[in-house]
Amino acid sequence: MNDTDHAARPEDGRDETPNERADRNWDELMQELRVMQTGTQVLTGFLLAVAFQPRFAEMDELQRTIYIVLVVLAAVATVLSLTPVGLHRMLFGTRRKPELVRFASRIVTIALVAVGVLSIGVTTLIVDFTLSRPAAVVTVVLGAVTVGALWVALPQIVRRVGR
Repeated sequence: MNDTDHAARPEDGRDETPNERADRNWDELMQELRVMQTGTQVLTGFLLAVAFQPRFAEMDELQRTIYIVLVVLAAVATVLSLTPVGLHRMLFGTRRKPELVRFASRIVTIALVAVGVLSIGVTTLIVDFTLSRPAAVVTVVLGAVTVGALWVALPQIVRRVGR
């Protein structure tokens, strides 16, 4: 191998070829999807079970609308989290892994947003149904602030501290 075969990146201390980097990044994406899939499955299972509970009939129109939106969002999050695997299967052996990794990374980001909204929505629906609408409004605001702080602000802080 010569120097042009490696995508050496002094800033991260790795000496990898583009294919080695793509393979490593793909493996990391798959690990992230495994974690995300578990949370999505739990939330989806909860939502599907709710409709078969006796108290489901007690939900008001807004709660039922939120419920249906959340079920659709759970399906979207599930499909999004499976899309990178489907893409990999369809593109397997085409020597396009770096491109696949870039595209799959974007899809995983979109899926994370869907799971974040889904988590906030499910929590809000439960609070609305069991406590009150004002408590649900507080829950949705606090949930959005928490997710924003942990998923957007915290990584920015870590980047700054790491420099």
